[in-house]
Amino acid sequence: MSGVIHDIFVIGGGINGCGIARDAVGRGYSVYLAEMNDLASGTSSGSTKLIHGGLRYLEFYEFRLVREALMEREVLWQMAPHIIWPMRFVLPYAKGIRPAWMIRLGLFLYDHIGGRKLLPATRTLDMRTDAAGKPLKPLFTKAFEYSDGWVNDARLVVLNARDAADRGATIRTRAKVTSARRDGGLWRITVEDTRSGAIEEVHAKLLVNAAGPWVDKVLAGSVGQNDVHNVRLVQGSHIVVRKKFSDPRAYFFQNRDGRIIFSIPYEEDFTLIGTTDQDYQGDLAKVAITDKEIDYLCAAASEYFAEPVRRDDIVWTYSAVRPLYDDGASKAQEATRDYVLKAEGGHGEPPLINAFGGKITTYRRLAESMLEKVEHFLGKKGKPWTAAAPLPGGDFPATGFDAQVSALRRDYPFLDARLARRLTRLYGTRASALLGDALSIADLGQNFGADLTEAEVRYLIANEWAVTAEDVLWRRTKRGLHLDAAQKAALEAWMRAEVPAAA
Repeated sequence: MSGVIHDIFVIGGGINGCGIARDAVGRGYSVYLAEMNDLASGTSSGSTKLIHGGLRYLEFYEFRLVREALMEREVLWQMAPHIIWPMRFVLPYAKGIRPAWMIRLGLFLYDHIGGRKLLPATRTLDMRTDAAGKPLKPLFTKAFEYSDGWVNDARLVVLNARDAADRGATIRTRAKVTSARRDGGLWRITVEDTRSGAIEEVHAKLLVNAAGPWVDKVLAGSVGQNDVHNVRLVQGSHIVVRKKFSDPRAYFFQNRDGRIIFSIPYEEDFTLIGTTDQDYQGDLAKVAITDKEIDYLCAAASEYFAEPVRRDDIVWTYSAVRPLYDDGASKAQEATRDYVLKAEGGHGEPPLINAFGGKITTYRRLAESMLEKVEHFLGKKGKPWTAAAPLPGGDFPATGFDAQVSALRRDYPFLDARLARRLTRLYGTRASALLGDALSIADLGQNFGADLTEAEVRYLIANEWAVTAEDVLWRRTKRGLHLDAAQKAALEAWMRAEVPAAA
C-alpha cells in the first residue's frame, strides 16, 4: 500500500461511476476508480442508446426527471458531437391505445419544458405520403414526429473515464473491490487485479458506491452491511436485425399492453429494436435475452412493419439489468428511472455515498448532485464545470460533424468516405492521434476485417483500457457485427499476444 490517501474512491466503471470520477477530479479532488470488469461492461452498454427526455415517463408524472433529461440533450450533444447526435422519432398513431389528444399534450410539454434550442419541434405526418410510412402497414395513416438524441453509450463511458484519467484520476479496470472497511477516519479498500491476482490496498476519505446492479451486493459483501435492499433489478433486452428501413428517422411503437418499443437505424446496416421490461432475479454475470423476450419484440415490431420481424432476421442480441431505485411500483415499467443518492457516515466516521437508479441521459446531473454531497463531507473545491467541457474528441461544433469528416479526409486522403465517417463517429478529433503519420491504409497494419486495423486496436489498448477482443468488438467499436467467427478468433489471438506487453 502506498502512502497516498485519495479523497474519493469510486466503485463501478459504468456511466455513473466514470461521470462522477470525471467531475470530481476536474474540481480538484484526488480520485481512484475501480471496475471489476471492463468499462461499460454491464448496464451502461446495454441501453437503447438514446439521449432522451423519456416521453413515456410523463404518464407516470415524472415531470422533474423528464425536464432535467430534456435539458441535458443539447448539453450532451455539444459536449460530444462525435458520439451523440440528434434523431427524429416517428410515433405512428394507433387507435385504441393512447388518445391523440394525450399524445399531442405530451409532445407539447416535450417541446416546451426542456429549453430546446437547436432541436426541431414536433410536427404531424401524413403517413400516406411521407416516406416514414413506406415500411409500415397501410393502416397507420397518421403519425407525430419529434426530436430526441442518439448516443454510443459504451463510448460515452470510456470517454468520461479517459477525460478523468487525463485530469489525474486513477482508473483501474479488471480491478475487483474485495473489501471496504472503515479504519479510523479513512476507508481501507482492498482491490484485486482479476487478471494477475495482485492485491492492492487503497486509502480514501470517502467511498462512492456506483456499482449499478451490483450496488446492493457491494454493500452486503465488500462493505459488510446486512439486509440490504435498495434497488429493483429490471431486465431490458434488445434485438438487432438486418436493416428494416432506409429512412434516417427512428420509430416509437406503442404496444397493446401499454408498453413501448423503439425501432432505430443502427450501425448503418442494421435496425435496433427494444426494449423489454421485466423483473430480474438471476445471476448478474449471466444476463441474456430470453426466448419470451425475443418473441415479444418480434411480435410487437411486426404489429407495425409491413414486412414482419422474424427470428431469422436477428444478427445479434444484448441484454442488461437496470438497477432502478425500489419505489414499490407494481410493474417494472412503472418503477422510477430517477436517481437517488444516499449518504451515511460523517462526524468522524468516513462517509459512504450510494448511487441508486438513474438513466444515461442524466448521468452528468447525477454526478453534479453527487459532488454536492461530497462537498458536504470533504469541503468545496472547484465549481461545476462539465456542462461546457467537451469530452475527448468532441472539441468541434455540435453541427460540425460533416465538416470534421471532410477535414479528416483532407488530412488522410487514403481514407474512403465510410471509414472516415466511422473513425470520426468513434474518435472525433482524436482520430488523427490514431492514424498518426500513416500515408496509406497499409501503414495502419493488419486488417482484422471490416476496416478494423492494427493501428486502431493498438490505440484502444493504449488509450481506452481495451484488453480483450470483446472489449474492442462489442464495446469500443461494434465491429463484432461485421466480423465472422474466424476473424474474431484471429483478433483474440493477436490481442492475447499483444496485451500483456501493452497493459
